[in-house]
Amino acid sequence: MPKKIMLLGDSATQLIKKALLSQNITTPFLLEVFEADYNQIERQILDSNSELYRYKPDIILVFQCTQQLLYKFEKTELHSRCDFANDYAKNINHLLQTINSRIRCNVLWNNFYEMDDGIFGNFANKTKDSFLYQLRTLNLKMSELSQQLKNLFIYDLSSIQNQMGAQMFVDHRLYYLSKMALSIDGMQAMIAEVIRVIKALNGYFNKCVILDLDNTLWGGVIGDEGVENIQLGNLGIGKTFSDLQLWAKELKNRGILLAICSKNALSVAQEPFLNHPDMILSLDDFAVFVANWNNKVDNIRYIQQVLNIGFDSMVFIDDNPFERNMVLEAIPEITVPELPEDATEYLAFLQRGKFFETASVSEADASRTQQYQTEAKRIELKSTFTNENEYLQSLNMVCQVLDATPFLIPRIAQLTQRSNQFNLRTQRYTDNQLETMLASGNYVFMSFLLADKFGDYGLVSAIILEKRNTTLFIDTWIMSCRVLKRDLELFVLNKIVNFAIEKGFSEIAGEYLPTSKNQLVKQHFADLGFSQKDHLWTMLVANFVEKPTFIKEK
Repeated sequence: MPKKIMLLGDSATQLIKKALLSQNITTPFLLEVFEADYNQIERQILDSNSELYRYKPDIILVFQCTQQLLYKFEKTELHSRCDFANDYAKNINHLLQTINSRIRCNVLWNNFYEMDDGIFGNFANKTKDSFLYQLRTLNLKMSELSQQLKNLFIYDLSSIQNQMGAQMFVDHRLYYLSKMALSIDGMQAMIAEVIRVIKALNGYFNKCVILDLDNTLWGGVIGDEGVENIQLGNLGIGKTFSDLQLWAKELKNRGILLAICSKNALSVAQEPFLNHPDMILSLDDFAVFVANWNNKVDNIRYIQQVLNIGFDSMVFIDDNPFERNMVLEAIPEITVPELPEDATEYLAFLQRGKFFETASVSEADASRTQQYQTEAKRIELKSTFTNENEYLQSLNMVCQVLDATPFLIPRIAQLTQRSNQFNLRTQRYTDNQLETMLASGNYVFMSFLLADKFGDYGLVSAIILEKRNTTLFIDTWIMSCRVLKRDLELFVLNKIVNFAIEKGFSEIAGEYLPTSKNQLVKQHFADLGFSQKDHLWTMLVANFVEKPTFIKEK
């Protein structure tokens, strides 16, 4: 099913539409684009009978150019210019509130690339009456607005302009001749930014970075030069590698999994982490640490099996072009940045690449590495059992079932955005959308938090049920792959049926919408005893027999 995009702009957008559609060659989903007429942002949003609301897009993409912003500022009365950014932000907020009151979709809106009118010179930073001051204030207010409205996402044109340079990003000749605000290169960079956000909103983003060691996390070859001679620390070239480690540490704190893939003896590879005083990363920062003399392709495949995430969610960073090419040829789905030859350029290159786009962040992200390390202990225990049921029983699993709460809503939203494999309909929701659904009274939320003797999994499954007369429709059934083969799906089904019985529903219905990633649950409803009826799977509540599990309810 294509992702429907409504394109609104205050300048010419024909080439933006064509550039978006050209992405269908490489994106894991199809894009369908409806382009509104020139400079009709407000009319499309405020008119309830406009093409926008008839089209019912998944995403509204708004492009506002700084040239038009400057024109509006210059038309503003002198005595009102100090309030220009505040008034403009209020108008954008009004437009967004109007959208949210009428349809359920995500909105991508750009911040404004800088353009200094030269009226005040450097004094523009000191007076609220200057355009530059108001533009920067407006960008800040838009960021604040995106924090309040969870379905608003800012694509960062200001940052792109800083990287490209103003003269390369904007083509004034094109603007005056055809109302195209950006240069061709600038527009392509804008589209790349938009696609990154759209992919993240649809669950396609990187979750793991696999790192080489020698000449990547430190300068030199540890096996040849010894721990005391590698380049690391605050002096000279060593700071390059220390800063890269600090960047990796920040990724880990944000929830990105770190893994090591090195051609080295394990004891040699781990020695700097244990004995070098300037190491920033520690062994505890890594979900998987692989160091041996096998080829890196096989080792990366092993890492993928341990973490149970797709290759297309991984980034492999290695200084050696031979190793990079070998991995990319064998595993084309993985992202392999082509690092510069000069190690001092590594970090800036990786920062510019924005390889770790995300649509949401939660407090639980920081503990993700520890969760995978704990999972390794479970795998080790499982290897000592020959009987699956005995292993499950030994885990002493306990599940807490909760309704939606203000604390859980953001975490459920994140689960809908992140889950790909165990996701029956792959519906992506923001906090605001879930809150609207819950407030309608037509939906029921169930959250499942699992723990066992090794530790707490946290929120591992979410169910959204829609009331349809006497039928309870499963709008969303998602589950973390970390708890597969724990019989949690049986426990969840028991809770759904018990709720249906309690509230007088006679039938439960579900749907499987196939994607490139959710083949895992193709037979899910059939395996649970549902019967197929057209495109739906149904179960009569009266015929249900409770499923046995080794999970106790808290």
